[in-house]
Amino acid sequence: MEAQASASASAPPPPPPPTQERAIGYGEYRKEIERARRSLRALISSKNCAPMVLRLAFHDAGTYDAITKTGGPNGSIRNPEELNHSANMGLDKAVKLCEEVKKKHPKITYADLYQLAGVVAVEVTGGPTIDFVPGRKDSLCSSEEGRLPDANKDAEHLRCIFNRMGLEDKDIVALSGAHTLGGAHKHVSGFDGKWTEEPLKFDNSYFKELLKPNKSLKLSITPTRDSQQGPSSSASGDDSNGKPLFIFSTDHALIKDPKFRGYVSLYAQNEEIFFRDYAAAHKKLSELGFVPPTLASRVITAVKNSSTMAKTAAGVVALATTAAAITYFYRRSNKDWSETD
Repeated sequence: MEAQASASASAPPPPPPPTQERAIGYGEYRKEIERARRSLRALISSKNCAPMVLRLAFHDAGTYDAITKTGGPNGSIRNPEELNHSANMGLDKAVKLCEEVKKKHPKITYADLYQLAGVVAVEVTGGPTIDFVPGRKDSLCSSEEGRLPDANKDAEHLRCIFNRMGLEDKDIVALSGAHTLGGAHKHVSGFDGKWTEEPLKFDNSYFKELLKPNKSLKLSITPTRDSQQGPSSSASGDDSNGKPLFIFSTDHALIKDPKFRGYVSLYAQNEEIFFRDYAAAHKKLSELGFVPPTLASRVITAVKNSSTMAKTAAGVVALATTAAAITYFYRRSNKDWSETD
């Protein structure tokens, strides 16, 4: 008994449980992501919820602070505290819709799920293909309220919000082009109307609408069914359903500010350039604070964490050389984890 007790006391502690990603392997995780993509495509197409899930993806990622390295696309928007922020009103429906896909594909993280939903929303409505790299980690640590754009503000406010994330003028205008989808609802934002005549079609019509000379871009008060009143940036013209077209103050800022207006004019004239710049800006937003996993980084991490070979310089060199060799051969065979399908 004493010998057994001694042996038990000297035995090393059990290893920590493997992370979800390591437990199933990154390759298998990528396959699960593609299955989830198909499920999202079916869901978004059948529910016509592209604008809603795109807003969910934007708002989960848009809390990022490049200086403090906090916030960002980490799935924290599902946290009731964050979901109740005023800027996120109405997004509980989008979270519930995504939960349907999560139940079918429980292996993927919420962080990846929400960003993948945004990518699919753009694609199924006719927008550009956006490169998506999975591997985001989930968090329930929410940022303080006030990190998202305020629709009543100006160009200076937009720059303050997006520069904090690490994004630039071109990114701001390109991402604003997502207003080609959907509209605003009085019970959610206090605004009522749509930006374009085809709110389920992703194209450059948002920019064309902004530049129409007959637009009335002043803030006005628009009554709603429940007789409540609130601020709404309205414009002349109606969409196909007879609902007024409108813009936010932040939309108006894009044509008032000379630097922003240059991009607005460019995108109104050339949809191909808009799609190119939008895809790049969307990818940036969806990866704020996220370092995509690569084969090389994983093997090098294994080297650093090794408790045996890392004890000697020779061991480190040997494993690092192995890492480089494996990376080379994976790239030759087009199976590098850093590449997307």
